[in-house]
Amino acid sequence: MAKKATQIEDVDTLLKRLEEMREAQAEFATFTQEQVDKIFYEAALAAEKNRISLARMAVEETGMGVMEDKVIKNHYAAEYIYNKYKDMKTCGVVEDDPAAGYRVVAEPMGIVAAVIPTTNPTSTAIFKTLLALKTRNAIIISPHPRAKECTIAAARIVRDAAEKAGCPKGIIDWVPAPTIDMTAAVMSNADIILATGGPGMVNAAYSSGKPALGVGPGNTPAIIDDTADIKLAVSSIIHSKTFDNGMICASEQSVTVLDGVYDQVKKEFADRGCYFLQGKELDAVRKTVIVNGAVNAAIVGKSAHFIAKTAGVDVPEKTKILIGEVTSVEPSEEMAHEKLSPVLGMYRAKNFDEAIAKAERLVADGGYGHTSSLYVNINEKEKIAKHQEAMKTCRILINTPSSQGGIGDLYNFKMAPSLTLGCGTWGGNSVSGNVGPQHLLNYKSVAERQENMLWLRVPEKVYFKRGCMPVALRELKEVYNKKRVFIVTDQFLYKSGFTKTIEETLDSLGIVHSSFWDVAPDPTLQCALEGVARIRSFEPDCIIAIGGGSAMDAGKIMWSMYENPEEKFEDMAADFLDIRKRVYNYPKMGNKAFFVAIPTSSGTGSEVTPFAIITDADNGVKYPLADYELLPNMAIVDTDNMMSQPKGLTSASGIDVLTHCLEAFVSMMASDYTDGMALRGMKLVFEYLPRAYDNPNDVEARDHMANASCLGGLAFANAFLGVNHSMAHKLGAFHHIPHGWANAVILTRVMRYNAAERPTKMGTFPQYDHPHTLARYAEAGRFCGVTGKDDREVFENFVKKIEELKAYIGVKETIKDYGVDEKYFLDTLDQMSEQAFDDQCTGANPRYPLVSELRELYLDAYYGREPSFYED
Repeated sequence: MAKKATQIEDVDTLLKRLEEMREAQAEFATFTQEQVDKIFYEAALAAEKNRISLARMAVEETGMGVMEDKVIKNHYAAEYIYNKYKDMKTCGVVEDDPAAGYRVVAEPMGIVAAVIPTTNPTSTAIFKTLLALKTRNAIIISPHPRAKECTIAAARIVRDAAEKAGCPKGIIDWVPAPTIDMTAAVMSNADIILATGGPGMVNAAYSSGKPALGVGPGNTPAIIDDTADIKLAVSSIIHSKTFDNGMICASEQSVTVLDGVYDQVKKEFADRGCYFLQGKELDAVRKTVIVNGAVNAAIVGKSAHFIAKTAGVDVPEKTKILIGEVTSVEPSEEMAHEKLSPVLGMYRAKNFDEAIAKAERLVADGGYGHTSSLYVNINEKEKIAKHQEAMKTCRILINTPSSQGGIGDLYNFKMAPSLTLGCGTWGGNSVSGNVGPQHLLNYKSVAERQENMLWLRVPEKVYFKRGCMPVALRELKEVYNKKRVFIVTDQFLYKSGFTKTIEETLDSLGIVHSSFWDVAPDPTLQCALEGVARIRSFEPDCIIAIGGGSAMDAGKIMWSMYENPEEKFEDMAADFLDIRKRVYNYPKMGNKAFFVAIPTSSGTGSEVTPFAIITDADNGVKYPLADYELLPNMAIVDTDNMMSQPKGLTSASGIDVLTHCLEAFVSMMASDYTDGMALRGMKLVFEYLPRAYDNPNDVEARDHMANASCLGGLAFANAFLGVNHSMAHKLGAFHHIPHGWANAVILTRVMRYNAAERPTKMGTFPQYDHPHTLARYAEAGRFCGVTGKDDREVFENFVKKIEELKAYIGVKETIKDYGVDEKYFLDTLDQMSEQAFDDQCTGANPRYPLVSELRELYLDAYYGREPSFYED
């Protein structure tokens, strides 16, 4: 339990008392939500029961305000705050999502230093002590010297009720004789400051070196539009401005009225008891209310009659508001200032824009971040939007008395109730909006490691086996009712008659068709743009891309540009870290055309992937595009289309399949679904690639290699690739090595690099919890028939098996062997390394590469040297 409270008489005893409060708060911090809520209830109930006596004390001690209105404020501070936050979780775990492995824990901040203003001495004390109790914080109050007795009385009522309900003694305390030094000590030794008061006090709080939530000055400008309900507007402003004699800093300080209703508004104010100052009367009141550029403390919270009498102006005793008609909104005009009394400046505006401009200037003169008000027909959405855009205030009130509306939960139940406002950075505050318990809590986010959701995305239909193409194409008519087909291919295939079977089938179905056969082996963006121009003029409802990866990739780009002509290629090519969270979202595809991909080589897998590789001929950059919207609707894997592959293409495309499978298998995003496809694909490569290479007419070998290619594509379409492809893309772009061989020449070096048991950095993905790529390679090796005494030996034998396959199918040993000029290679090395690092494929690699490591890999592969850094 806390020690017996000491009497705070000077700074030394204050510091001792704060130590005792920390002990009490440490005990309070262990309380359960049930205990806290009981204390919160009893304290609020006690404050509510004493609302009248506290209001009377405040008026008697300060000589300001209206007792009956202060009753409402006290009642509000107890009842509305309790009602709003009684069910709020503030202890321990306040949010828990077991499925996501995420929870939030709330903990108190410690000691709250509360500076209480003379304008709201009891209601603010109730409000802040209740917040402290709800959040298990201790609170020490520094009252205003002219309101200390009533503020302490309010704090004592809350404290006694809280302690009776079980709160540790000493959680609520105060400085009985506040001085500047004592208040400064309170603020500098607390954990957070709630500062409500004048600019000097708020600035002192923010200069204390401790976190502070402080309300800045208000200079609320109201606008009455010519569409407004005049009676509602005038009555609301009177209701607000006379509440507690205008001491709430959210109350209207000026009203700007549009010319068309100005006289009507003026008459309504006068009919309802307001007095318009005339001639010398206005100047006398000006000089009485504002002295030396600041509000005169002697008139704050006084009645309109008292202020007029002080200024030597004779007005009826029951005058509600003194109104001064003025034109200037500059600081030199006293009526343009915050007045904290029933004194109002009134402006005329020719139009709504002028009214907005005046309100902006008034906010800038001491009201930034606070409150602004607009009276307008609620259907005038454009005016409301213009007003909210122009006002740099954290509370914008529509058709609402600003004193009562600004504190919340009265004229709009969604606005949180509060007697302290954060004015945001506009007002030099750290919080924008009404302050509540959430601002007195430290939140711990406890996040358990969770594996992300993965997926398996495949085309709607995949047809395979020799002779399947004509049968599959019939579905275009019989199932999908397509009428116009555009064929994308390259010149060799077109002139060799590869498209003839397609065209004959389409003719037999009565489907009109056209062809584009200018796709180059390394397709360019410029080629795609030319093709899409042809597509737009033909307006097909189906696009068929037939060929190797080049034709299918170019076809996908053309398809995308045809479907969504407004999209920019540079946006489509934007990289992503996680395809589900990418900044640029591909628009929906298939609204205009159905896409069919037909491979003629066994390697790319593009017929079943969401990827497309294309080069911008203007800058030489090769862009890998990726999005599941690029996934073909139908894939037709017909071995008949692959029987004429020459040895070089068989070699390059076949080793590309192996690379796809290996990279998908060791990818951080590999799954049980992709593993089966990757393993089966690489096993088929070892068994059938040599046969297909030796004998182009070996139908069985070609058939299995076509399946291996498609399986590899399905695997990496969902698990993605790695740095092997990242580096190969740049070898192709800079040095024009065919893609499959570019992969092959670095393949086993990348495998050794990835297999490091203590890599410089491993990849970042929850599913990949420790470096284990060596074991994955060994698993793949064993599946492909490799043996060994342990994973390391299996791995070495697997690498040997791959090197033997590469040699058998004519893959050269080094980059240099492909005729790449040494000087040009070295000149482009740094650029290649950085671009490979930035390649879209790098993200799923199990070892996160440094640019310098990729550079060394390139050098090793160029010179054929042994690696020396893979286990760093």
